[in-house]
Amino acid sequence: MAKLSIIKASLLLVWNKFSRYSGAAVAIFLLVCAGCQGRTQVGGGNHFRVNLGTEPPSLDWSLATDHVSFNVIANLMVGLTQFDKHLRPAPAIAKSWDILDGGKKIIFHLRDDVLWSDGQKVRAQDFEYSWKRLLNPKTASEYAYTLFDIVNAQQYHEGKVTDPDAVGVHAQDDVTLVVELRHPASYFLAITTFEVTFPQRQDIVEKFGSRWTEPGNIVTNGPFLLSDWQHEDHIELRANPKFFRGKPAMERVTLYMINEKTTALAMYDQGQFDFLDNDSIPILEKSKVAHRRGFKHVPQLRGYYYGFITDRKPFNDPRVRKAFIMAVDRRVFPTILHGGEQPASSWIPPGMLAYNPKIGLPFNPPEARRLLREAGYPDGKGFPPVTLAYNTEEDHKMVAEAVQGMWERNLGVGVSLDNQEWKVYLKKLQNDPPNIFRLGWGADYPDPDNFMRLFTAASGNNLTHWKNPRYDQLIDQAARELNPDKRTKLYDQAQTLLCETDLPIMPLFWTAESTLLNPRFTGLQLNSMGRLDLRHVRASGSDT
Repeated sequence: MAKLSIIKASLLLVWNKFSRYSGAAVAIFLLVCAGCQGRTQVGGGNHFRVNLGTEPPSLDWSLATDHVSFNVIANLMVGLTQFDKHLRPAPAIAKSWDILDGGKKIIFHLRDDVLWSDGQKVRAQDFEYSWKRLLNPKTASEYAYTLFDIVNAQQYHEGKVTDPDAVGVHAQDDVTLVVELRHPASYFLAITTFEVTFPQRQDIVEKFGSRWTEPGNIVTNGPFLLSDWQHEDHIELRANPKFFRGKPAMERVTLYMINEKTTALAMYDQGQFDFLDNDSIPILEKSKVAHRRGFKHVPQLRGYYYGFITDRKPFNDPRVRKAFIMAVDRRVFPTILHGGEQPASSWIPPGMLAYNPKIGLPFNPPEARRLLREAGYPDGKGFPPVTLAYNTEEDHKMVAEAVQGMWERNLGVGVSLDNQEWKVYLKKLQNDPPNIFRLGWGADYPDPDNFMRLFTAASGNNLTHWKNPRYDQLIDQAARELNPDKRTKLYDQAQTLLCETDLPIMPLFWTAESTLLNPRFTGLQLNSMGRLDLRHVRASGSDT
């Protein structure tokens, strides 16, 4: 069914491109579409169709690292807590909790009516297993550092402690989870909303190994069940009749993987999709789409940056990194992307504690040229071949081409561009990273620790190879500090190191989410965290 929809949308594109040249093309298009019309209009009152844009790299929430995977997992699973409409942690599987020992111990009291999809009860032991699996060095999770506030968690992950029982998370009984922290952490409850902390069934993971997340193997506890996964094509979700908060209104959800934005919009226009997000709307169409029914524009706690490999020439010299950053005019990006972007020179986003737009480097081509000359490359002469890599998407290409042009004009340096499909791109960043790479970071929990800890030496998501003990110390101090003003000052110092002094990254802009929802549906919840929450979607009764 998905492939037939793609064929129809592709024919629409052919018609748009060539119908003005040939009346026969119009006739052929109409003839073919007339033949497939009845088969492709598969939507209904209890069927919701979304474009994911690409294949999720992993539905194992100990291994997932990207928003596509987390958007699927968030509809299959529930954790201890979840965010309310004000982005504050609220009870989910944990009905309550006690904070003891000045914030160094948290005891979670679990509901006893939450079921896995095979009918077994969700137990505190499932959380203990999941958290220790995340931390286990054999798992090789990039998000293990998220739990390093727990006693002996980092030591266990690094192999300095080999006994998992020494890690400060224990199931006291089936409905009581005890967590011991190295220090008070005001944001720790928010971490328990993050998918990587969701429970897992040890028997399922050990029985099926790397295939435990495939349909027929996986067991989940959330509003939807994974009923089918046609890799690189679509995922099918079904409403979970055992969901402890009630069966969702949508009996069926289909998540398609159409990477071409023009095709995705054409499919929406032809009634093949009910929802598109920012990753599915062509840049040049955004200003038109903004006037449609069902359009929403939501600011995000999400940054867009270029990272440098800091232990490899020529970017092992901070003067070179500084020159490349000061040669880029960030004001260009909102004008070419049309999506409500805000230029960014610092790293903690607007709307979050310690946001400080005064931190960072300004656009200054003369100073950039001086720095490059001082580093031994006057007017770019003798500069070695450099590659800027990004994952294949139209907006990433436009940003990369704009930056490439600025480096050529302002520094005299030619930079090659390389783009790859998302899953391949992520593997390349881990195994053979280019000189400069594009990535984004959306809030996993709405606290500056989530953004700033990303670039600590222990972070599995720090792909720049940059390490600064002073930076790590500041992040740890800020984590322990409960006074907001004192925390802000610590983060100011850390951001200065990150964005003015050492410069392993070049922040470019803060993003916003542009979405299109079929007016026939309501209840889709959108917030600055960017998660796709389908639990409350229902047919509104209005016409498409």
